[in-house]
Amino acid sequence: MSYETIQFNLSEGVGTLILNRPDVMNALNRQMRAEITQALTTLSDDVRCVVMTGSGRGFCSGQDLGDASAATDMEATLRNEYEPMLHAVRNCPVPVIAAVNGVAAGAGANLALVADVVIAAESASFIQAFTRIGLIPDAGGTWAIPRAVGTARAMGMMLFADSIPARQAADWGLIWQALPDDEFAETVAARARHLAGGPTLAYNGIRQALTASFDNDLDAQLQLEARLQGQAGRSSDFREGVMAFLQKRKPSFTGS
Repeated sequence: MSYETIQFNLSEGVGTLILNRPDVMNALNRQMRAEITQALTTLSDDVRCVVMTGSGRGFCSGQDLGDASAATDMEATLRNEYEPMLHAVRNCPVPVIAAVNGVAAGAGANLALVADVVIAAESASFIQAFTRIGLIPDAGGTWAIPRAVGTARAMGMMLFADSIPARQAADWGLIWQALPDDEFAETVAARARHLAGGPTLAYNGIRQALTASFDNDLDAQLQLEARLQGQAGRSSDFREGVMAFLQKRKPSFTGS
């Protein structure tokens, strides 16, 4: 499928979604939001993992402030455009890695943080820039960030709008990993290939269980684990995993 504001490439089971407006640091406009949503909700069965990254020197600078349609009714834009995009990332049928290659600001940072795993180059940074223009964080930031780093750090990030370097973000637990720039692309590719060759049903069970754990008590979580484990235990991947273990070989998972 042809897109104007993003690129989508498939290789070895990895779908790479590239935010492609480098002249404006990949700022999000209406068309880009729609194209991200479409790309992630129309994946072929060949896609076993998605890597989302930015073109040029940044990941995403957030909302395109030159997009007059968004400024006209911010609430409608968030409900009608941002929410479907964020749900498309969160509910993607395969794991999503946000490969943050540079600055991730405002809604751009929160787009990355809603992914399953965030890997950043050490030169990257995360900025909740909203108060700089008199707004509150949106695009899921007030949901994702306190869950990752706690209320104190989330509040400081949002009130002061400081730039948080990737290494500090990793130390805080905001992201999974910060890598030297010269190792970034190779490591992301290796991580993505690992997930693309893995047990997709089990991965989805992990994603569901961790998300639900914040609202469940122990009994509810144990019941959910039992149900999801029952599904995984009936999968072809489980049978293959056990057989490979007994035969002392690498498993060949199919995601079924």
